[in-house]
Amino acid sequence: MLEIILIGLAVIIVVFLIIVAMQPAQYRVARSATISAPAQAVFAQVNDFHKWEAWNPWGKIDPAMKHSYQGTPAGIGAVYTWVGNKEVGEGRMTIIESRPNDLIRIKMEFFKPFAGNSIAEFTFKPEGNQTAVTWSMTGENNFMAKAIQLFMNMDKMIGGQFEKGLASMKSVVESAAKN
Repeated sequence: MLEIILIGLAVIIVVFLIIVAMQPAQYRVARSATISAPAQAVFAQVNDFHKWEAWNPWGKIDPAMKHSYQGTPAGIGAVYTWVGNKEVGEGRMTIIESRPNDLIRIKMEFFKPFAGNSIAEFTFKPEGNQTAVTWSMTGENNFMAKAIQLFMNMDKMIGGQFEKGLASMKSVVESAAKN
């Protein structure tokens, strides 16, 4: 009887490992918003990490989060580090590409609760007197990330925060444009 239970358990483990291994090797999460302001005003909110405090959704999850800035004040070479509670973790962002009013690419390094690397991108598309901004994040799924994604929907989890951040950014930029 014990032998049958052990064989059954081994089969379940092997099936689970196969299912995990078959999950996508990469992920991409993206959300967009249209902001009633020129691309230059929207771009400025992202290109300077000091301005993120006004709209960063993770800062609202952990108001006690500690952060620091290094490198250049804005644009390529600007660095933002954070240490927060278990929901926001610990990491570093570095702007690695900055094309005014067009694109900002950020290298993201996560240290806690899980180590990992991603690339975040913001694109800005002028549409008359408005700007369509898209916030995306791409990265590789290691085996552990593939297993976690069987139980947690990363698109909903991160995408929901992107939506909140873009809504806050819209409010900040549009309020400033009115003044």
